[in-house]
Amino acid sequence: MLHIKYTDEIITTMKKFYETLSEKDRRRYAALEAMRLGYGGQKYICEILGCNPDTVKSGVEELRGEILLDEERIRKPGGGKKKVMDTVENIDEVFFEILRDHTAGSPMNEEIKWTNLTRVEISKAFKERGLNISEHVVKQLLEKHNFVDRKMQKAVTMKETKDRNEQFEKIQDLRQEYEKSENPIISIDVKKKRP
Repeated sequence: MLHIKYTDEIITTMKKFYETLSEKDRRRYAALEAMRLGYGGQKYICEILGCNPDTVKSGVEELRGEILLDEERIRKPGGGKKKVMDTVENIDEVFFEILRDHTAGSPMNEEIKWTNLTRVEISKAFKERGLNISEHVVKQLLEKHNFVDRKMQKAVTMKETKDRNEQFEKIQDLRQEYEKSENPIISIDVKKKRP
């Protein structure tokens, strides 16, 4: 269990600093931060900086002297393996197809949207379509398209209600019926939050 979590301000600063570094220095900086945090630090740093766990592992080995590198060699910009998001031709289209029936948004701010699918579920949906997309790449796609994590307000229902899902099933049936017509489909949340 990770005992230290950075503030949003520190995370923003870390990301900005990380982007200014060379490939070698990024690897070592990420490794240094992960080592400083201890158990769970590598996963946390990879999430913050958007780097691969293997990159951090290589950085740790370098810092410990297990791998010797030519100090003068720094890969030129554009070198190295291309990102999956840049190499898979229709990745955005497939991503939106997967999330089509699993996307919701804030009635108060149209720019805020989220999905009820987990990264694992989205990754599996990609695999079902013949694309091997990792959870790490799914996270990058969610960030690229401005999806946010939705914080649940209530984890457990207060009481059991008969036919709880009936209204949602009805909405889904109506949506499927109207999708066949040329009419627009509008979703309205009538529970307005008060300021």
